[in-house]
Amino acid sequence: MHAAGCGQGGQTRRLRGIVAVSALIATTAVPAAAQTPPAAYTDDGQVPSAVQQLRRHRVDATLNALTFRNMDEIFDTRVVPRSGPVWALPRRDAAALPGYSFGGERRAGEAFIDRTFTNALLIMKDGRIVFERHYNNGGDGDHYIAYSMSKTITAMLVGIALDKRLIRSIDDLASAYVPELKNTAYDGVTIRQLLQMRSGADVRESRGTVDGRKTEGQRVFDDVVVAGRMRFAEVALGAPRAAPPGSRFNYSTFDTAMLGWVLERATRQPVATFMTTWLWEPAGMESYGYFLADGPPGVGREMNGMGFNATLRDYARLGQLMLSKGIGPGGRRILPAGWVEQMTTIIPFAPDASRTFGTGYGLQLWRLDDSTAYAAVGQQGQYIYVDPETRTVVVKLSYYPPDAGPEVAAEAVAFFRAAAQWTPAP
Repeated sequence: MHAAGCGQGGQTRRLRGIVAVSALIATTAVPAAAQTPPAAYTDDGQVPSAVQQLRRHRVDATLNALTFRNMDEIFDTRVVPRSGPVWALPRRDAAALPGYSFGGERRAGEAFIDRTFTNALLIMKDGRIVFERHYNNGGDGDHYIAYSMSKTITAMLVGIALDKRLIRSIDDLASAYVPELKNTAYDGVTIRQLLQMRSGADVRESRGTVDGRKTEGQRVFDDVVVAGRMRFAEVALGAPRAAPPGSRFNYSTFDTAMLGWVLERATRQPVATFMTTWLWEPAGMESYGYFLADGPPGVGREMNGMGFNATLRDYARLGQLMLSKGIGPGGRRILPAGWVEQMTTIIPFAPDASRTFGTGYGLQLWRLDDSTAYAAVGQQGQYIYVDPETRTVVVKLSYYPPDAGPEVAAEAVAFFRAAAQWTPAP
């Protein structure tokens, strides 16, 4: 593990590029085309075979500390630019991380970094940075993938569109904006039910097969993420209905993809453009962001449920925006009044011995324990954790191995609780 400077220069030299990634894939032969950064698509609209191999292996434990901050080199993207004054974040660096208790043991804060596969960590107290570090040769300019933290950003954008009267009500049917949803499992589903992950559509996030048929998660992996030959939202259109809309929680990136489709139609512009105008630029972000796209320009949409990328500090600004109930720099309202309260109205999960993560879900965000804190959470250890009671924001960007057990996430939550209760010493 190698720590880098935190905002005052000092970024260390690090590996970059598809050449570095392809060299690390020891178990799979990669064509020579990977020796130079290829275009995301060939002239005939195909993803080059070398790039497909990189996409297949991007989450592997031997690679993901690097690939999770270089996604723009292996995917087509839609940029969310920044402009104007930067939202200044004052800082007073603490001498050390707080200790925490886990598994019946008291652990030193620094042990948390390697134990939970940390690429970058930032802690804010009452709007002030008290700890910020990049690890594994990372640095301030790196854009880390949010994975499903993108869902929380999508919910922010829905609230803005509602405020701009581009969406009439979140109790509108999604099909009123996207007629393609009629006569599918998403017919009769409201925007609110999509936000709550309660569409009732029988879609499976997991990869594999069921009754000899590929799951939707497997089809997304094969046809969208790797090959780029299908749009993310369209994968779920043939799914059956498993339950009446609103009756049952089923965590589904497809529900969020439908929200992205609704946003695109309601605002009559790409999600990235709407986000630039009404969220990213007004909030004074320090760097650009970008979405992974599910197809070439003019065809692909933003993968708004799992594909946003940004810098560590800009994720912290999103957390601070939530903590301040939608008020950004200079007292400017970015999210409409009351929207954060709606997003953080948590529906508790029913007791279930098989559930190993979270205690409830709001509008595209999680409650992780029995506190009043809430979190945006992404695949393999991406977190924006917000504790309103202690006015704490924690951003942790990770490289969990694909087979990381639930104890890694449980240890992260234990640290977040300790950080929330922590009074930093200078």
